[in-house]
Order: sequence, then C-alpha cells, then structure tokens
Amino acid sequence: MSLIDLIPLPVRAWAVALGLLLIAGAGAAGAWVIQDWRYGNELSEQARKSSEQATARVEAVLATLTAEQETRRALEARLQADDRTHYKELSDAQKAQQHLSDRLATADVRLSVLLAATDAGRTSCDGVSAATSAGGVVHGGTRAELDPAHAQRIVSITGDGDQGLIALKACQGYVRGVWEASQRQAPP
Repeated sequence: MSLIDLIPLPVRAWAVALGLLLIAGAGAAGAWVIQDWRYGNELSEQARKSSEQATARVEAVLATLTAEQETRRALEARLQADDRTHYKELSDAQKAQQHLSDRLATADVRLSVLLAATDAGRTSCDGVSAATSAGGVVHGGTRAELDPAHAQRIVSITGDGDQGLIALKACQGYVRGVWEASQRQAPP
C-alpha cells in the first residue's frame, strides 16, 4: 500500500496540492536562502571594496595635508629668518644713524654741501683757487658747512628713509616668499 492510498479519496486532491505546495515552498525557501547567501557575499565584497577605497582616499588626503603642513612650516621658518634679518638690518641702520647723530652733536663730524659755482675757473682775490683752504686740501668745488641742527634733521630724515627702504625690502621678501610657496603648491 502507498501513502496516497491511506488518504481518503475526497481529500486526496487537496493532499496532492498541499504536497506540491510544500515542495514548491521548500524550493522557494531554498532559493531564498541561496539568494540571501549570494547577495550577502556580494554586499560584503562591495563593503570591503568601498572600505578600501575610502581608506585610500583618506591616506591621500593625509599625505596632502602632511605635505601642506611641511610647506607651511618651511615658509614660516623662512619668514622668521627674514624677520630676524630685517630686524638686524633695521637695528644696524638705527645704530649707524644714532652714531652719526652723536658725532654731529659733539661736532666731531660736520656735514657740508657743495656750492654751485657760476664760473668753474673762479679764483679768490689773492690768486689762490677757492677750492683750497688753509685747514686742509679739499678737492672739488666750494663747500659750505651746515648748521648742526639742520644736519641733525637731515640725518633724521635719511634715517627714516633708510628704515623705510629696509621695511620695503622686508615686505617685498615676504610677498615673494608667499608667492613662491603658492606657485609650488599650485597644480600644473
């Protein structure tokens, strides 16, 4: 006797349909499990690749940041060296100006200006050239000594001009350094 013979005849059709349904359900469930396994493997592979790509991008960004920081540190070091040079030049110029000003104040040094002569061959009334004097031999044209107060003002003005030129040189060096650094960083 078979298994189908044990089922009563009016229910037999339903039992066969139920059996077929169970077989189809088991096949669908098996296919579902296999698809889940396959898609799970694909998703894990995609996640691994995505993670590797993200890691590569992060490493590239970190390398770029490190290079930028090194460039910035090098630029800062150059600018500090330029600042020290600028400060030294400025203090040397101020010391030289102060030294000259002190020498002018003590009449150790006298400033003089060259006077314009209308006649280059002009001589004094005793036949001696106007360019020579009893105190020393002066070659060139006639000179006039400046008042010490005016000499101090001239030294102050030229000192301010020297300081301005030194500051301008420092600013130009700073701008040049920043510009060169930006040119090295610019993509080709």
